Amino acid sequence: MKNNCHLELKLSEDLLRKLLYISAAENRTPSAQFAFMLRNNISYFEKTKGRIPESELRALDISDYQE
Repeated sequence: MKNNCHLELKLSEDLLRKLLYISAAENRTPSAQFAFMLRNNISYFEKTKGRIPESELRALDISDYQE
């Protein structure tokens, strides 16, 4: 089972409107669309800069974001 985490996000009105527009066009909720775009961005980052080491990911404290 996936553990969900919570992240507060502040966007300009323009970015929010564009996110809502794209979400509707792609038949996703804004949250699902944001997660989709984030996964694509992470994939691009790892393709251009190298895979993020699992040991470094595990060392990050995510306790403030867990539900």
